[in-house]
Amino acid sequence: MSNLDSPVPPEAATIRKAFVVAAPPDHVWAALRDIHALPTRLAAGFVTNSRRDGDDRLLTFANGMEARERILAVDEAQKRVVYSVISDQMSFHRASAAVTARADGQTEFTWTAQVAPAELAPGMDAMMEIGAAAIKHTLETAAAGA
Repeated sequence: MSNLDSPVPPEAATIRKAFVVAAPPDHVWAALRDIHALPTRLAAGFVTNSRRDGDDRLLTFANGMEARERILAVDEAQKRVVYSVISDQMSFHRASAAVTARADGQTEFTWTAQVAPAELAPGMDAMMEIGAAAIKHTLETAAAGA
């Protein structure tokens, strides 16, 4: 069973960031689905490097932290990417980022992570807050220049 199919343990914490991006959904989805272009197309200044390592991507963040992520799904129909952080510090991690069109032509971006042990959630929440701001800025800046 992959982490995509495994049930969320009851002790896991859930973190959710949802925000509006002043850019068309197709623009936002193109950046999100380009899974190795985080430093340039999705989260500039938050993710500074992304490289492929077999089935994983290795990310370096602006604070120097590194993470190994396994992409579990890139769902074109739902405009959603699902991934898992591979770490000895976590007994469970699964996250998704999804793009939804709004009636006003803008985009709802929803980023959700589930992590165990739950004690890791405050640090992850803080990182995701910074990441969400970087995502919004990167996408809106690119859309304004298009």
